[in-house]
Formats: sequence, structure tokens, C-alpha cells
Amino acid sequence: MTDNDGQVAGLLLAAGGGRRLGGRPKALLEHHGRLLVEYAAGVLREAGCTRVHVVLGARADSVRERADLSGCVLVDNPEWEEGMGSSLRAGLESLRGTGASAALVSLVDQPGIGPEAAARLLAAHRSPTTLASASYEGKRGHPVLLGADHWAGIAATATGDQGARAYLKAHTDAITLVECADVAQPYDIDTAADLARYLQ
Repeated sequence: MTDNDGQVAGLLLAAGGGRRLGGRPKALLEHHGRLLVEYAAGVLREAGCTRVHVVLGARADSVRERADLSGCVLVDNPEWEEGMGSSLRAGLESLRGTGASAALVSLVDQPGIGPEAAARLLAAHRSPTTLASASYEGKRGHPVLLGADHWAGIAATATGDQGARAYLKAHTDAITLVECADVAQPYDIDTAADLARYLQ
């Protein structure tokens, strides 16, 4: 682990209510005997993030009770129903003043993305100006590495379910793409069919 790795905080967005899953929050879904939120936080830790912030929203009390997130900073997003953008804003705000040079952002509903892919993104960190994104056969995906110099601009454009998409689109030339298709699968758990297919 390089000195830079300690300056990158893991940021897990886990606030969604699972509307298309009949209102089952994705953080509380089980994957190989563990809650998704535990698995995803563990991925960030295994990749080398010494600080991990987890943004909670839907049924946050249940997540706190049931999930082992010891060592993580839990961030409540009271506006979680507005979409992923509000969770990203809450997460980035929670990192202000921590000394983090960048945030490695991952989503709770992508269990096909493990520590190998996250570690590759971590290795792309150079400075607070860094922007990097996992790439799957050339197509941008998660996780993403957001240097601290970009946080204000990202927060200003993160609305609805857009997350950092609008900001990244406007700064395409500055993004380092990190190919991860050989070590990860970027599927989302969005529907009951996805549950049956992926959460065995």
C-alpha cells in the first residue's frame, strides 16, 4: 500500500429504498450469507481504504441494528428518497475536514465488483485533482475515484439519480479510465429478476 492510499476514503452509497424490489432496501439484501452493505463496505476496506463512510437512508435504523459496520463512519441521508445524488452530496460533505485527498465511491447494489477492481482505482490516485473511473470494455462504470478538488463541483450537479454523472461527462478529458472487466462484473441489483439471478 502506498502513502497515497491512506488519503483516499471509501464512500459507499447504501441509502436506496429498493422501489423496484417492492420496497426492500438493497443494503439489507443478503449475498453469500452477508448483508450487501457489509460486503460492499468490506470491499472498500480490503482494497486499502483506511476510512470508510457509509451513507444510509431507507430503514437506516434496521441497517444499524443488523449490519456489522464496525469501524465505518455511518452517515444519515434524510433526503434519500430524492435519489443517489442526495446520497453522494451527503457522503462528500461528511468527508470534509477529514484530510481525505479523494473519495473512492461505490454502490451497495453491485456485488460483482470486488476488492480487485476497487484496488485498481485506488492505485490511480495521484492528487486531489484526480478523476478516475472503472471501465468495462471501454464503457465507464463504478467504482469512481473523485479527487477532493472536484467535490464542490460534483455536489453542485448531483441531482436525482444522476450522482456524479453530469460532472464526469463535462470533464471526460480529465478522467483516467481503469479497465476492470477482467476482475469484476458491473451488474446492478434492481429488480426481482436480478435478485434471483445474482443473489444466490
